[in-house]
Amino acid sequence: MASTATTRKNSNGSRQPRELVLDLETRAQKCDHQALRLWLRLLSCTVRIENKIRLRLRREFNTTLPRFDLMAQLERTPAGLRMNELSRQLMVSGGNVTGITDQLEREGLVVRTHCEGDRRAYTVKLTAAGLKRFRMMAARHEQWIVELLGGLTRDEQATMISELWKLKCTLTAADPVNTLQAGNRKPGRADESR
Repeated sequence: MASTATTRKNSNGSRQPRELVLDLETRAQKCDHQALRLWLRLLSCTVRIENKIRLRLRREFNTTLPRFDLMAQLERTPAGLRMNELSRQLMVSGGNVTGITDQLEREGLVVRTHCEGDRRAYTVKLTAAGLKRFRMMAARHEQWIVELLGGLTRDEQATMISELWKLKCTLTAADPVNTLQAGNRKPGRADESR
């Protein structure tokens, strides 16, 4: 797997490489361990999807993926989240969450309030304008993901969800500190129908 180039036949029947796709997976060799090649394939696909989503969020909504992700966490918790909870759920530093929250607050999309009993802590929640804006972005985001994964049949997607669930369980078992974090639940019917 020295490259991810594909071949095509030219007019005289000989095969010629189409185009070399340089990405994280390109560095893998056929002699490399299969697990390494799988890791690089997963990473390559993730980076490609994220890059397309980032570009589309920027073009259509003049926003970033981290801002979208923060708003998604708040949309799931209407009462709001403490800053440290946001940081943990997004798996980023508190400084990153503070910077994004500052921007969203200036734009009137979130509001920050002191937590009762702890004047040093803040709870952040979406404003009505923030909720409306997020729902517009989320609807487009879902359309983009459906489009980007459209090369796979529903059955192929279901198989991948199941297989990646096994991997996630293995990784979670290897790191018991994170077993109680949000997002470590088994996909149910609702997940599979999306």
